[in-house]
Amino acid sequence: MKKEKLIRKYDKHVKMYKNICNNRHLERWRRLLLANANGNILEVGVGIGANFPHYNKENVHVTAVDFSPEMIKSAKQTAADYQIDAEFLQKDAEELDFEANSFDCIVSTLTMCGYPHPTRILNQFNRWCRKDGTILLMEHGISSNSALSFAQRIADPLFKKAAGCHCDRNMMKIVEESDLKIDYKNSYWTGIISLIWASPSK
Repeated sequence: MKKEKLIRKYDKHVKMYKNICNNRHLERWRRLLLANANGNILEVGVGIGANFPHYNKENVHVTAVDFSPEMIKSAKQTAADYQIDAEFLQKDAEELDFEANSFDCIVSTLTMCGYPHPTRILNQFNRWCRKDGTILLMEHGISSNSALSFAQRIADPLFKKAAGCHCDRNMMKIVEESDLKIDYKNSYWTGIISLIWASPSK
């Protein structure tokens, strides 16, 4: 899917994302993942700013990135509502260019499903994160249940067309194949949701 068409698709999904983010399970997992996020944070694929309520507003500065102008607009309002110190970049994550060791923490939630080259993005996280920093990921992917995974593979082309992302990626394998070092991981819903605490391998 061409990038311009994908951006327009996400622009139209703001209301849908707001409804999805009211899901109590997602809220619980975000809260668990982000409990110790602090310092200078890069959040890639910020969307509507669903993670902002879970940051400690007294101890963070967030560089929030998304390629959708409507998502950025919504995220700015969320940042204001929760008094989060944030700056916003409307850019594609694969086009970002930061100096090495720029961030204390890098956050990505439900974004790796959409990138053409997710491992490449993760390897950039490895470079941008400080040696003693943390990379926090919450991603969705292929189920460990054979019946569900079969259905996901069948549905993936339609899912990609409708939502702009894949539903059949093996997220844990993608992270394991990157330069990141996994410190702790957990999964839910027969492996569909993965929470990963990682650090740079430098």
